[in-house]
Amino acid sequence: MKKNYSIVVIEDDPLVNQTVKAILSSKYKVVECFTNPKEALDKLHLINPDLILLDIFLGYYNGLEILEQLRKEGWSIPIIIMTAYSDVKLAVKAMEAGAETFLVKPLDLSHLEITVERCLHNSTMRKQVANLEEKLLKIEQPSEIIGSSDGMNKALNMARIVSSAEDTTVLITGESGTGKELLARAIHQGSLRAEGPFIPVNCGAIPAELLESQLFGYQKGAFTNALKDTPGFFQAADKGTLFLDELGELTSNAQVKLLRVLEERAIVPVGCTKEQPVDVRIIAATNRTLLEEVVSGRFRSDLFYRLAVGILRIPPLRERGEDIDLLIDNALAKANEELSKHGGPAHKIFSDNAKNIMGRCPWFGNVRELNNTIMRAVLWSPAEIIDEETVRSALLSSAVGQPASILERALDNGFSLKSLMGEVAAHYLGRAMREAGGVKTNAAKMLGFDKYQTLSNWLKRYGQE
Repeated sequence: MKKNYSIVVIEDDPLVNQTVKAILSSKYKVVECFTNPKEALDKLHLINPDLILLDIFLGYYNGLEILEQLRKEGWSIPIIIMTAYSDVKLAVKAMEAGAETFLVKPLDLSHLEITVERCLHNSTMRKQVANLEEKLLKIEQPSEIIGSSDGMNKALNMARIVSSAEDTTVLITGESGTGKELLARAIHQGSLRAEGPFIPVNCGAIPAELLESQLFGYQKGAFTNALKDTPGFFQAADKGTLFLDELGELTSNAQVKLLRVLEERAIVPVGCTKEQPVDVRIIAATNRTLLEEVVSGRFRSDLFYRLAVGILRIPPLRERGEDIDLLIDNALAKANEELSKHGGPAHKIFSDNAKNIMGRCPWFGNVRELNNTIMRAVLWSPAEIIDEETVRSALLSSAVGQPASILERALDNGFSLKSLMGEVAAHYLGRAMREAGGVKTNAAKMLGFDKYQTLSNWLKRYGQE
């Protein structure tokens, strides 16, 4: 099968043209030869070649001048200079003018084939790298992801790295509402699979008995009401990315089947006996601590390690203090825009006290809760300046049984500063030990202790050891 490349040969010797065309036409889709350089230049935009073979001496025309003209016009394709004169200085001059390489006539036809193939390959790789670099710039700071805190910058830096490895599985961890799907989409858009589909699947929302048919599809007659062959999510995501959200909700049986797909790169639709290859990148996400799930036996260790090639953690909003104002401003602008579509005031703003209340809120529902709270506040405020009373009404944390902010606890008869300090210490001690994988030296560094023995004393004091 001929490769889908177009080649233009500009050579004033008809015999050389005929020979070159005979050799290259067997491998490449289009090979156009010209003895008149002006005619060739006039038709270049119509042919849109991938490579040019250019003689350096063309009667009244000079090949080096043509080369320089092509580069000035923006032609970045490989241009191979041909000449009957083995002149090193001339070769250097051609390379400085932008030639890809230099061939001496009479042409060695085997060397010609190898050189053309190498130049086309290198050109293709340069285009792919340039395309990837352009896509990676998009993930530098996707417009939907707001924030410049250390935690978010780290997550984005990791996303940029894993996006370039298009077949690497990725596991995104973080609490509900932190933006795991947004980051997954950014990774997809920054990869070479960006032109393919991005298929999000909420694993926790699919009943266990339907999971296999939903993921892998099914054949006609596989079960009652299976009236036709139906593709699943894996087939829908072919050449693209499949985002498996709430991965920790998968049943043990579903985990086994997913592991096999990751290992074999093939699926077996329900009712079918033959494997079907799939070209899909998997990005998974969970709000659970999967290592704890593995230890408890609720999640397969082999699947975890197969998925966790690239691990990204999105920090909760309470760890992104410097991002709060940016997120509030962004959510407020979107809420105002939505309200204006329905004839409401075009620009509502928060009073300083109202904004301070939101800045102190723990946001257990993270960015999702913040966005929804601001939308409620904008809708409920009768005035253009949203006051603190409206914001307090819009906050629903207490309605869902979440604890009050540590700075907002009521100083009543049940308040105990000692107990509260113990609660905070126990929380961070346990979290540091989990994130350090049980290694006390690393956990001590996270908590700012100089020695791990100090950590051991704290663990004993607060019942964590």
